[in-house]
Amino acid sequence: MNVTMKREDNVLYAAVSGEVDVITAPELKDQLIPALEGVEKLELDFAELVYISSAGLRVLLTVMQIMFEQGEMTVRNVSDDIRSVLDMTGFSDDLNIE
Repeated sequence: MNVTMKREDNVLYAAVSGEVDVITAPELKDQLIPALEGVEKLELDFAELVYISSAGLRVLLTVMQIMFEQGEMTVRNVSDDIRSVLDMTGFSDDLNIE
């Protein structure tokens, strides 16, 4: 798993690649959550994300909760496999997926 982040003023762009599972989810949380301070718009790019487990979904839920309070969040470039997971778990109901 790799996270590449770029911040412009109050907008954070974060690209997540690889697999987010029980091993890598804490690393994602440790990198992403502190970076959200002062962010009003988060754009997550999942173009290179190949797998997300329930541990990864918990991190995504935490990020969603923070961003619902601070501003807005968009998820881009979601593969069919990841979209299927988001649909089955109900996450796609609450996410702005483009």
